[in-house]
Amino acid sequence: MNAVFVGAVEGSRIALEALIRAGDPPRLVITLPRELGHRHSDFVDLTVTAKAAGCEMFYTANINARETLHALAAVNPDVCLVIGWSQICREAFRTVARLGSVGYHPSLLPKLRGRAVIPWTILLDERTTGSTLFWLDDGVDSGDILLQQAIPVAEDETARSLYDKHKSALAKMLPEAMVLIRAGSAPRIHQDHTQATYCARRTGEDGLIDWNEPATSILRLIRAVGDPYPGAFSFQNGERLVIHEACHLPSSHRYVGIIGQVQCHTEGGFAIRCGDGECIDVHSWSWEPADRPRVHSKLGGAGQ
Repeated sequence: MNAVFVGAVEGSRIALEALIRAGDPPRLVITLPRELGHRHSDFVDLTVTAKAAGCEMFYTANINARETLHALAAVNPDVCLVIGWSQICREAFRTVARLGSVGYHPSLLPKLRGRAVIPWTILLDERTTGSTLFWLDDGVDSGDILLQQAIPVAEDETARSLYDKHKSALAKMLPEAMVLIRAGSAPRIHQDHTQATYCARRTGEDGLIDWNEPATSILRLIRAVGDPYPGAFSFQNGERLVIHEACHLPSSHRYVGIIGQVQCHTEGGFAIRCGDGECIDVHSWSWEPADRPRVHSKLGGAGQ
């Protein structure tokens, strides 16, 4: 089957490699030019992987541009697979492929449509999420469902661990979906739009820690916006302190101080007092300039 693959991030590479392993490489791969890779913190250049599999390449900053549509139409695709792209595919794009266009979203649609789904899943303290392949339509993550896989969310889930779970699910689902599409038996399960919920866009600056919050909320933020996202942060002496890993300090009751103040040095780092009087033990951190741009990553059908 003549397929076109669209993507530009870590999850895109995993999906593309899964298709190649299954003996189903796309005819054309559409991706971002390398010089625009700064748009996503998890940008991956697909060129080497795609060319090694004999795929044609087209680089674009705009999936809906006339030049992109011409490149797409030139290969006369049966289906387009949009896996990890930050722009909405308009009707002119979606109607080029004979059978339609398939997108990917890291939730159990119709729940958690929209942006920054992996961070929001953790911030909402969800215990179950999922991966969904769906047929693109005029809406945002609203098209008919092709395949879904449920994913458990651990109590200590991090953005990285959940991102990796979604990548594993995607690598399994996409080759299965291609088999179904080729056989003419791919499901088109209508979403119950009355059950839809919507995630708002997040930026790197939304990782700013409010030390007035309780320790559990701050720890959840640290887990939710860490790698592959820009991370939770605070400011100290004109620099940004990015906290990568932290845990609750068991002996918090022994320390009295100002909210947001470093209370003591610990075996692996230092403890900071939170709004509820509890302390978090920071054991992995880094410093960066306060004015450094913070770029979100992308896994799914809509921008983070």
